[in-house]
Amino acid sequence: MKQVLQSLRTGGTEVADIPMPFPGRGHLLVKSTRSLVSAGTERMLVEFGKAGWVEKARRQPDKIRMVLDKIKTDGLQPTLTAVMNKLDQPLALGYCNVGEVSEIGPGVTDFTLGDRVASNGKHAEIVRVPVNLCAHIPDNVSDDEAAFTVIGAIALQGVRLIQPTLGEVVVVTGLGLIGLMAVQLLLASGCRVLGLDFDKEKLALARKFGAEIVDLSTGEDPLMAAQSLTRGYGVDAVLITASTKSNEPMHQAALMCRKRGRIVLVGVTGLELSRADFYEKELTFQVSCSYGPGRYDQSYEEKGNDYPLGFVRWTEKRNFEAVLEMMASGRLDMKSLVSHRFSIEDAGKAYEMMSGSQPLLGIILEYPGGPRLKIERRSIVLAEPDVIKKNKAVVSFIGSGNYATAVLIPAFKEAGSRLRIVASSGGVSAVHSGRKFGFAEATTDSDLIFTDVETTAIVITTRHNSHAKFVLKALAAGKHVFVEKPLCLTLAELADIEIMTRMNHCCLMVGFNRRFSPHVQHIKGLLAALPGPKSLVMMVNAGMLSPEHWTQDREVGGGRIIGEACHFVDLLRFLVGAPISQWQRIVMKSTMQDTVLLQLQFEDGSIGAINYFANGNKAFPKERLEVFAGGRVLQLDNFRKLTGFGWPGFNKLNLWRQDKGQRDCVAAFINTVEQGGAPPIPLAEIIEVSRISIEVSAG
Repeated sequence: MKQVLQSLRTGGTEVADIPMPFPGRGHLLVKSTRSLVSAGTERMLVEFGKAGWVEKARRQPDKIRMVLDKIKTDGLQPTLTAVMNKLDQPLALGYCNVGEVSEIGPGVTDFTLGDRVASNGKHAEIVRVPVNLCAHIPDNVSDDEAAFTVIGAIALQGVRLIQPTLGEVVVVTGLGLIGLMAVQLLLASGCRVLGLDFDKEKLALARKFGAEIVDLSTGEDPLMAAQSLTRGYGVDAVLITASTKSNEPMHQAALMCRKRGRIVLVGVTGLELSRADFYEKELTFQVSCSYGPGRYDQSYEEKGNDYPLGFVRWTEKRNFEAVLEMMASGRLDMKSLVSHRFSIEDAGKAYEMMSGSQPLLGIILEYPGGPRLKIERRSIVLAEPDVIKKNKAVVSFIGSGNYATAVLIPAFKEAGSRLRIVASSGGVSAVHSGRKFGFAEATTDSDLIFTDVETTAIVITTRHNSHAKFVLKALAAGKHVFVEKPLCLTLAELADIEIMTRMNHCCLMVGFNRRFSPHVQHIKGLLAALPGPKSLVMMVNAGMLSPEHWTQDREVGGGRIIGEACHFVDLLRFLVGAPISQWQRIVMKSTMQDTVLLQLQFEDGSIGAINYFANGNKAFPKERLEVFAGGRVLQLDNFRKLTGFGWPGFNKLNLWRQDKGQRDCVAAFINTVEQGGAPPIPLAEIIEVSRISIEVSAG
């Protein structure tokens, strides 16, 4: 299928061939008929991509601070690699889609095949959308009109926050698509509306809808107009839908308002506010968040958990429905807002036009009709297959997120494996990484990998709750498996994996890469000469994650102890070289339970402490290991600097860049796949570390 992608690095747009997604639980597949290009939001993304490095940095000062912190801890080269990898990821454009339901995921009851729906789907021939971001289109609303539903919901949410009442005077600053829809919504609410803009055509439309206007391009004074319209007492509210770096719209809004007036920001503007402007009039100011309540709430958007209507009257979806109902009743004129049309194949021309000076409003992308795309289009060929050399590892990936594309796929390619198929749920990242690294195919159907006769090893880098399922399917298919930690989330899953692994002769590897670090290997060699118990302290400055982050979701990510602290359980287990006999944890009282003291006892008498802290500062090094043994001490700082105290013949081992052992970990796995022999990490240790991590997380 065709989909519009944009490069954040160059700003260029591309109509790419992407495999079809699956609907998934609580989702629909929609065959697109129309989508609307947002000249505001999407223009900003394109301009950001085309900006130079200095301008990109200037626009995102918070990201620059993060980069500087990472340089301090990880070094310059790894940081630059991470930044370039992030900018290299393509961005799927669009969020105003109309089409017909072509597939229905499990758990969906409110939609049937063939229903016409409006959604926040991308610019693509087939889009996957959650049910709470879809709304039925009334029969008398055309596809062109319905394409404005999401833009209308953004305007409606801003209007709701203003809380207009009959007869009030409201100013709309900026008469783009959102502004012109807000004008109509306010007029329908019984308000008098004053529209401000520099564009004469947009001002003419606002006047056509019934608003008073101020042409800023001719020097008309909006303050005078506001005073005249309100007989001198000032307007009741101002809705700012403009996009500008200037602080003037905010200052101007404050001056136009009456005492205790309201200002709501829907667009983007400078926010250097004057205290006097707001203090003297006791003005209120609020920023509107997109389509309404539910936005950016994964429980609502992705899991389909609706808010009770009695407590949250207007959600995103209900705002969609309200806008569509107003279109059906004729109170919203969308036809006047369409300025240009392009086919999906010519989408690039639409974005070129946006970068110019040509006046424009609603740009409609049209999609070809005809039968639905076939299921076999869930996989696309990227390159002609190579001749497979005997005993050569042929690797396929399930998952192509940031860590996979930045670390694991390059490591597998460097290790000499042949890259066969890459799968991702949406298809965009699979095609991108497939092209970049030379995979033969990209797919959204992971089952193709398990049945592929050429694939000898499968790498799993998906979300944690899917690991066990994919590991078991891979082992059952007779494939070697490399799974990014954790192995699984429950003891029942762990038991099934252990049984399946022992039943066949495949290599099971978990990405416990730190034991393969050159520093850790050197420590292991030094400790080999010292018999007797050892004491180890691992400090992890993990940093805080939002409660909404998927790793904090117990059902999806399992929490940070299972998801990341397992690395350090494995590291101490490797260095001691003896099974863990007992463990004890102390958790700081917090809702996330991700600041933990973990104490380990080993069968040889050694002891270890893992201090996994989420309440530190990112400027401080993330990881420090200290080993005490035989009157000597080793200190490893962030996998860059190893220092010995009291070690004959050893003082330090420093590296120019951080090395956590990922490449050596992958190389060891590939060597086992190709040459046979014992797995790089004994199965008993993988099971032991996984079991303890699960138990510690459960408490």
